Amino acid sequence: MPNTREIRRRIKSVKSTAQITKAMQMVAAAKMRGAQQTALAGRPYAIILNRTMVQISRHTDGALHPLLEERPIKKSLVVLVSTDRGLCGPLNTNLLREAAQLDAQSTDFVVIGRKGRTGLKRLGRQIIADFELKDPASFRDAKPIIKFCTDCFLNGSHDAVSILYPRFRNTLSQEPINQQLLPIASIIPPSDEKGLSALETVISQEEMTGPEFIFEPSVHDVLSSLLPHYINYCFFQMILSARASEHSARMVAMKNATDNAKELIKRLTLEYNKVRQASITNEILEISSAQLAMS
Repeated sequence: MPNTREIRRRIKSVKSTAQITKAMQMVAAAKMRGAQQTALAGRPYAIILNRTMVQISRHTDGALHPLLEERPIKKSLVVLVSTDRGLCGPLNTNLLREAAQLDAQSTDFVVIGRKGRTGLKRLGRQIIADFELKDPASFRDAKPIIKFCTDCFLNGSHDAVSILYPRFRNTLSQEPINQQLLPIASIIPPSDEKGLSALETVISQEEMTGPEFIFEPSVHDVLSSLLPHYINYCFFQMILSARASEHSARMVAMKNATDNAKELIKRLTLEYNKVRQASITNEILEISSAQLAMS
């Protein structure tokens, strides 16, 4: 049985750990709220963008645009959005499990995040590009990544581009999803749970429709200019969703660690009291035995 000094040392160590995990939990919670607010702040712009795309689809044949061209998939490109740091529960493990199920011969990867890069190298997968994104991510920082992927699609080296990222559903649930980005299956991003809109941004049918727009110089020219921006926007929303998932998963993991530390402190305190009581009882017995021997 450990002595009281060793138990006190363990209690002190666990209390220090609990303080650290509590601080990390609070930081992650603040970052999660910031990521959610950033994504939701773009909702009015998403409504206008979707309305414009609806009007364009009514006046032109979108299938003529190269970003909408569907061809037999011989080689696909997957953008894996992972984290740079750990301590976020099974988030990265679930992403890598989904990546491991993809065909290794016909799939190349573009990696965002140190954990994804390490995991794919361990799986022996082909990584053709590796990008870093600051936290919080900005639209300007995300554009070079999607431009690289768009170029791979347009030059014919890859026949499809998808994004594998942890989609934010709620604080306790982050779902790894492999969402196709190119070719664009539909001009209008659906508003259901399989859509490209991040953080479950639901757009009603009344918002999707509106007054007729006048396009200058032509509808086709507007489509050619708007589609690349639309792809950048969808990709950026996925990045924001992934960031919210990361901070949410880390907050939950740190909360669980803090709760476990507090529970361990209770058990150690109880054990300390038992050992201390046993020690006091033994001392009393020794004193009583000595008195009986002297009498």
